[in-house]
Amino acid sequence: MVIDFHTHIFPDRVAPKAISSLAPIIRIEPSMDATRAGLLSSMEQSGIDLSVVLPVITDPHQFDSILRFAAETNELYGKGPGLRLCSFAGIHPESSDYREQIRQVRREGIPGIKLHPYFQGHDIDDPLYLRIIEAASEESLIIVTHAGFDPIAPDRQMAGPDMLLNVIREVRPSRFVLAHMGNNRNHDECLEKLCGQDVFFDTSFSVLHTPAETLLRLIKAHGTDKVLFATDAPWTGQKEALEQFLSLDGLSGEEKQQILSGNASSLLSLPT
Repeated sequence: MVIDFHTHIFPDRVAPKAISSLAPIIRIEPSMDATRAGLLSSMEQSGIDLSVVLPVITDPHQFDSILRFAAETNELYGKGPGLRLCSFAGIHPESSDYREQIRQVRREGIPGIKLHPYFQGHDIDDPLYLRIIEAASEESLIIVTHAGFDPIAPDRQMAGPDMLLNVIREVRPSRFVLAHMGNNRNHDECLEKLCGQDVFFDTSFSVLHTPAETLLRLIKAHGTDKVLFATDAPWTGQKEALEQFLSLDGLSGEEKQQILSGNASSLLSLPT
């Protein structure tokens, strides 16, 4: 089984505009159209069994519509033998009703939330985020955050290693996932400060954009039991990322399977 723990899609009516506005910022040609159908087709071609969908709320008023889309996605593709997509929800740090929103996420049976400091306009260790991360942890939700560099603000650090360490020390979240192997482009500092912490790393974007020896060093230093295979589709092709990961030397078949599905299955409480 292969689980991609970091993908992005949009409702059909929104996807073309979202992709056309994001592609020039990210400077990458998307691998698919970022719709549900597009992601499912990519998975079929790539040999990926389940994709976790991570929405990003850029305005507090988007909570309800994004929650509805997540719940609908999970109703259609997130149950029983048809399990293909598992959508998270999102919460904006400026939400005044964040505790009730977290309870709504839990009532919908959605397993987690996504945070993105760059698109939400606050450093990850801002008290506005700390209160959300603490409240979500109390509800046993998985919390995924962007970590490290982002092209939307190339000269600003909003989720660097020290900031993430502040979050870990202040809140001690029990199910905290740092995207992009702990810190996009900050590999040396990540090795020094974040590897070995009680958090998960996902491999999104990193498999195809990090030298193989660096990626392997990060995985070994952090522990294969705390790494989740992920692509960042549509900003990385799922097929290419999976092939590149499978070709990595220095990991046993058992370790690769742990990263490809074992850790994610446990984190998502999937039936064995």
